[in-house]
Amino acid sequence: MTYEQWITQHKQKHHDIMTKLTHLSDSEIIEYFDFDNMVQNEPDFCLLYQENKKCHEMEHLNCYFCACPLFRLTKSKSFCKIESRFGGEIVGVDGFIHQDCTKCKIPHKVSYIEKNFDRDWGDAMRDVIIWREG
Repeated sequence: MTYEQWITQHKQKHHDIMTKLTHLSDSEIIEYFDFDNMVQNEPDFCLLYQENKKCHEMEHLNCYFCACPLFRLTKSKSFCKIESRFGGEIVGVDGFIHQDCTKCKIPHKVSYIEKNFDRDWGDAMRDVIIWREG
């Protein structure tokens, strides 16, 4: 599965959950996306939920931005828009440079989500895929 395909599928998952939560405030929605709640109430949202495993080891992991709005993907590489000091690069066997976000927790913190929240996850993620060489 390509990253673009994953984004499309994940956007639909977000949409389906948000349709159920229209009666909640923004802060209640953000709270709903807490890892522990999501494992219990939305087990199909993430493959790691079946193992009760977190993608990032942190006490208060929030899954609203499962994919990071700061991630950028071009035809030749992926990178972090803010060049997070917690990020790195992995060079694939095909020469593609992949952004390594495994040590970055920025998009999983409630404070970040509150500042960048959009009820339409797709709108929040609109700048991720940029098809220009860079």
